[in-house]
Amino acid sequence: MGKAKKMKGSQSFRQRLLLSTLSSTRIVIDEIRADETIPGLRPHEISLLRLIETVTDDAVVKINETGTQLKYKPGIIMGGKNLVHNCALTRSIGYYLEPLIVLALFGKKPLSIRLSGITNDPKDPGVDTFRSTTLHILKRFGVPAEGLGLKIESRGVAPNGGGEVLLTVPTVQTLTAVHWVEEGMVKRIRGSTFSVRVNSDFEHSMRFAARGIFNNLLPDVHIELDHRAGAQAGKSPGYGISLVAETTTGCYISADTTVSFGRTDETGELDFEKKSRVSAEDTGVEIASWLLQEIEKGGVVDSTHQGLLFILCASCQPDVSKVRVGTLSSYGVETLRNIKEFMGVEFNIRPDPSTGTVILKCVGSGLVNLSRKLS
Repeated sequence: MGKAKKMKGSQSFRQRLLLSTLSSTRIVIDEIRADETIPGLRPHEISLLRLIETVTDDAVVKINETGTQLKYKPGIIMGGKNLVHNCALTRSIGYYLEPLIVLALFGKKPLSIRLSGITNDPKDPGVDTFRSTTLHILKRFGVPAEGLGLKIESRGVAPNGGGEVLLTVPTVQTLTAVHWVEEGMVKRIRGSTFSVRVNSDFEHSMRFAARGIFNNLLPDVHIELDHRAGAQAGKSPGYGISLVAETTTGCYISADTTVSFGRTDETGELDFEKKSRVSAEDTGVEIASWLLQEIEKGGVVDSTHQGLLFILCASCQPDVSKVRVGTLSSYGVETLRNIKEFMGVEFNIRPDPSTGTVILKCVGSGLVNLSRKLS
């Protein structure tokens, strides 16, 4: 392991940790929110570090007293059975899932882990989206369907969470490069609504409103209800909807949101106060319209999955991957920079003016799961 990469600031924290671990690169991050009222790492960032320590062996994490400097030396990705992690409630489980799933692929053993906390919130993709969309994207790259799963044991929304999911991820030796540029036509829409500690009428309203928008466009729309009660309903009231459009070429385009009655941000202000006043009907309309916008943008994944798509392409065996996305999201662009910095992989980016989409090509870095070879 060479000398440490020096970085500044709190941006791209998850990706820096993920790519540093995958590429076995030590990092030192300075000036983490040094100028803010509350400087340093946030609870969810420290929780993510603990999670990485749980699934790896010999990782070294050093945080200075103010939390404004992190020294991280990655360990060996182990995976393992029956692991448990309590996610900090300042972000939802979705925040932790994206880096965790990619790491787990390169583990020594398949991963099975229980994550508890907030299952659905407006800031991160909900656990339903990971189940309906993210896991399908992995299969494109040769990840076996067997052993890949996400079970929602109980739901939890902000501020107090109380949700729990069981994630299982198999290991791979390498990922297979993809040629994935045909979006195809939308053939059906699937989705689910959920409600916890509120009347299930909220779900009927969301579902009815969302269906109303799609039914003009295609007949095959099915949205399930998932009302939870008792221990399965977590500790706070809320409701939400998650939708996915499946295309004729096997693409999954998703959109989701959650309405909960606020979590306080660092200043003690209620964070989602405005959001919580949106009616269930408006929420259904809003998310159905958002999904249509994502479909209209074109591309084989929606904008929230661009970062994951690029990381998977860059981690493949040294063959050419070619993918199409809609407008490049700022998260997507940031990911491309981070990949170049850690993996030395550069993407060739070519706008396709006739469709308003962007075609990206790269040669994979040839990441190999060494620990799996040895076993």
